[in-house]
Amino acid sequence: MSDRLFLAVALSDNVAHGLAAFLADETLRLPGRSTSPSNWHVTIRFLGPTTALQRDRVLEFLDEHLAVEPFTLSFGGLGAFARPSKATVVYLNIERGTDRLTAMAEIAETAAQLAGFEPEDRPFHAHVTLSRIRPPMDVRPLIERVPGFPLAMEVDRLTLYRSRLGSGGPTYDVLDEVRL
Repeated sequence: MSDRLFLAVALSDNVAHGLAAFLADETLRLPGRSTSPSNWHVTIRFLGPTTALQRDRVLEFLDEHLAVEPFTLSFGGLGAFARPSKATVVYLNIERGTDRLTAMAEIAETAAQLAGFEPEDRPFHAHVTLSRIRPPMDVRPLIERVPGFPLAMEVDRLTLYRSRLGSGGPTYDVLDEVRL
């Protein structure tokens, strides 16, 4: 039996509460289906269906090789995938700490491949997903008017989550943590 897993940096309670209050401003109304504040995180590596053996191999590798010192993460304004004029995802940019997040993603990618996962097919882009939009729409006016999010947080761990899909959206459970 396998679980649907991913590695991420969780937002601190302070940042999550601050971001929820920041986005509660009526002028910042996000289009589409908003992501629950309890699910906000920076994905480092999505693993997908994962056996217990694969999970253990990934965690063992990370325990031995995650040579990243704790660091400060700060945020910027909003961005959009695939592009702002035809967005399917609105996200919060990461302003400070992207170099450390990228290093974590590279180490996690090595761990994943050594555990038998296919290589990631998209380049790593540090962000916090805030909403998903179907059908795509132009969010350029929103991105232009939203100021940068002012809070920062200390990152001192990488978290392994299980994702359970349901009719009300996904639920994420913490399975393990690797300290930096």
